[in-house]
Amino acid sequence: MIDRAYIQRRIARLNEVENELANPAAAVNQKRFRELLREHSDLRRFKEKADRFTRLEDDAREHRELIESDSADPELKALAKTEMADVEKALPVAERQLLVALLPPDESDGRNAIMEIRAGTGGDEAALFAADLFRMYSHYAESRGWKIGMIDASTSEIGGYKEVVFSVEGSDVYAALKYESGGHRVQRVPVTEGSGRIHTSAATVAVFPEADQDDDLEIKPEDIRLDLFCSSGAGGQSVNTTYSAVRITHLSSGLVVQSQDERSQQRNKVKAMAVLKARLLDLKRREEAEKKGDFRRSQIGSGDRSERIRTYNFPQNRLTDHRINFTLYSLDKAIGGNIGELLVALHEHDIQLRLDEEMKNMGIAQPSKT
Repeated sequence: MIDRAYIQRRIARLNEVENELANPAAAVNQKRFRELLREHSDLRRFKEKADRFTRLEDDAREHRELIESDSADPELKALAKTEMADVEKALPVAERQLLVALLPPDESDGRNAIMEIRAGTGGDEAALFAADLFRMYSHYAESRGWKIGMIDASTSEIGGYKEVVFSVEGSDVYAALKYESGGHRVQRVPVTEGSGRIHTSAATVAVFPEADQDDDLEIKPEDIRLDLFCSSGAGGQSVNTTYSAVRITHLSSGLVVQSQDERSQQRNKVKAMAVLKARLLDLKRREEAEKKGDFRRSQIGSGDRSERIRTYNFPQNRLTDHRINFTLYSLDKAIGGNIGELLVALHEHDIQLRLDEEMKNMGIAQPSKT
C-alpha cells in the first residue's frame, strides 16, 4: 500500500514548483524553466491520480464502518454494500494508475523521432519489405496526425529500399515508436518467385529521439568531415547535377549520416546534422543505461538492430512480436498501418516491467494488474 505521507510530500513539491514558476526570475534560465514546466506537468498528473486514489480509500473506509456498525439503518447498510463493491473494483485500478504516475518519466517520450530502415538478408525481397515497413509507419503516422519528413533513401532496382531515413514529427512520437528498433523478419512468397515457395527475408529498424537544445551535445567543426555529392535515384543514377547532397562523418565516433532529399545543400546539411545529433544522443543514452545496469533493457529488448523482435508471416496473415509473445492474425491490416494495438501492448508491457522494478526497490507490494 502506498504511504499517504509520501503522497503528501509529492503534492507539497507541486506547491514548491508552482511558487518557483510564479517568480519572474525563473524565466531567466530557460533550461531550468523548461525543467520546472515538465516537473509541474508530471506532478499535476500525479496529484490527479492521488486525489482519486485517496478518495476511493476514504470511501472504502466509510462504507466498511457503516457495514460493520450494529446501529446503522439496514437500508443504509445495503446501499453501502452495493457501493462498496464498486469501490473495491475501482480501487486496485486507481492504485495502479497512481503507481504509474510515480514512475520517473522518460524525458524523450514527447520528442519527435528519426527512423532508419535498412534491408537485411534477402536481396530484392528484403528491399521490398523495407519499403513495406516504411509505408506501414507512414500510414500509422498519418492516422495520428503526424508528419513524415524524408531525409535520405537508397532505392533498389525493383522499387524497394536498401535504406530509408526519415523523421516523424508530432505529439509523443518517440513514446509510441521507441519499441520498434530491432530486426523485423518477413515470411512470404516473393513477387520474383515463380514456384510459389515461401522465402524469409529481413529488415532492421532503428528509432532515435530527436535531440533538442537541452541535450549536452557539443559538435565542434573540427569533429566532423563534410562531403558533398550529387543526389541519386534508383540504381545510383544521378537525378541532380548540383552537389546538393550532404554526407557528414563524425570523426571520433565513426558515425556517418547523409541527406539528399532536398535540392538545397543547406537544408540537407541541417537534416543530416539532426540525424547525427539523434544518433549521438542515442549512444549517450545507451552508455548511461549500461552503467546503471538497466533491468528493462534486457526485458523489453535492447533496441539493437541485430535483435529479432518481430515476424510478419503473410501466408498465415500473422504478426508476432517475440519480446512480449503478442500475436495478431490481421497482418494485412497491420502492414497497412493499423499497429496501434501492438504499440499499446508494448507500452503496457514496458510500464509493468518498470512498476515491478520500482515497487521492488521501494518495498511496496504490487496491486492487482486489472
